[in-house]
Amino acid sequence: MTAIVLVGLMGSGKSTVGRLVAEATGRELVDVDVAITARTGKTVRQLWEEGGEAAYRSLERDEVLATLGRSDVVLAAPGGVILDPTVRDALGDAFVAWLRARPATLAARVRPGDHRPLLGENPEDDFARMDTERADLYAAVADITLDAEGNSPDALAAELVERLPDAP
Repeated sequence: MTAIVLVGLMGSGKSTVGRLVAEATGRELVDVDVAITARTGKTVRQLWEEGGEAAYRSLERDEVLATLGRSDVVLAAPGGVILDPTVRDALGDAFVAWLRARPATLAARVRPGDHRPLLGENPEDDFARMDTERADLYAAVADITLDAEGNSPDALAAELVERLPDAP
């Protein structure tokens, strides 16, 4: 089995579901935002403000590509990493689950300003824009799509594990 990767917009539950999947499969969870913060000692927002989006996206890409080479991980990928064609190509070697939820649901789950530099005064509009820009990209790389709308993290993790190619 290859790496298991969770993709989707911020707030879709990638970190929470990823932790549960990692526990269920005996793999290590790699949350890219957490890994970058640990490596640099700076938050996503700080890195974004210091170097801009391009600099942060480069850190994301490098972390994702380094982790995808491992078969013992569940990777909670940042929402915007899908915009990078190199990452999209590399995801072809992983089992990818897209966690999908409506913009209104996502906006209700996140707090703008904490570590989410892409969210402005109207998060629901920001999520709607991102969903429009990224949905086809997520769909193109996903082996499965999980409805994160109204399903608990436990239910999503159980469905993902059940649908893994080497599941009994």
